[in-house]
Amino acid sequence: MINLDERYHDYLTNKKTLRIDGAEEQVVAYGYTDDGNSIDGYYLTTKNYQLKYNLEGIFLRMKALREYAEVF
Repeated sequence: MINLDERYHDYLTNKKTLRIDGAEEQVVAYGYTDDGNSIDGYYLTTKNYQLKYNLEGIFLRMKALREYAEVF
């Protein structure tokens, strides 16, 4: 399993950023996802997006956080 702290902790504590569509995005949270029975991947949350990956680190999808806000 991917050690998220080892891979992404510097993004929370330093000025390290992700580049998404040419813009620098600061990571504000990360964690594992599950299917109700087992861990099936992980997510990264930036100020504007949530990115989802499988356990092999392969990118699955990205959703703008404003899309989540519009639902409520």
